[in-house]
Amino acid sequence: MSSFTLYILTAFALVFVIEGLIYALFPDSVRKMMAMAIQMPPEKLRMFGFVMAATGFGLVWLLQAW
Repeated sequence: MSSFTLYILTAFALVFVIEGLIYALFPDSVRKMMAMAIQMPPEKLRMFGFVMAATGFGLVWLLQAW
């Protein structure tokens, strides 16, 4: 397995760990956030998704450059 594939799989695994911990530790807050997300217009959710993806990409780029 190439090192790139290992990095990608590790990243996905860490996403599952972090998301699982959020659901386990703060279930009521997650429900409230989901209810708020349902009421938001799709454009606002889409913009939030783009901002989060760009932030994550920027962090990965900075960490690789460091």
